[in-house]
Amino acid sequence: QVQLVESGGGLVQAGGALRLSCVASGRLFNTYAVGWFRQAPGKEREFAAGISWRGRSTDYVDSVKGRFTISRDNAKNTVYLQMNSLHSEDPAVYYCATTEYGTGTAPSPWNYTYWGQGTQVTVSS
Repeated sequence: QVQLVESGGGLVQAGGALRLSCVASGRLFNTYAVGWFRQAPGKEREFAAGISWRGRSTDYVDSVKGRFTISRDNAKNTVYLQMNSLHSEDPAVYYCATTEYGTGTAPSPWNYTYWGQGTQVTVSS
């Protein structure tokens, strides 16, 4: 089993920044990648950013490119999402999740096995 705990959400003004953290524990040896997803009220959960667990590959949805940066610290079993220039399309509950070797590689929630409980991001005008 893999356990994931997100933190770092909160309320920021438009144009502000937040850094989200995801601390992983448990059996991580079969982890292929860690992704950040977000879900706003009334909308489907969507992929925001992902990073390979052992390599250097990263991926972002077009709407966050140039504003969000995903990174990791394997020594701490932690993945970060630095979010800059936040605007009205970004408020959501943000979740981290892991996918394992042997599953699909597409940035879809269907390919991610373990999920955290989420952290709320709110943007004020």
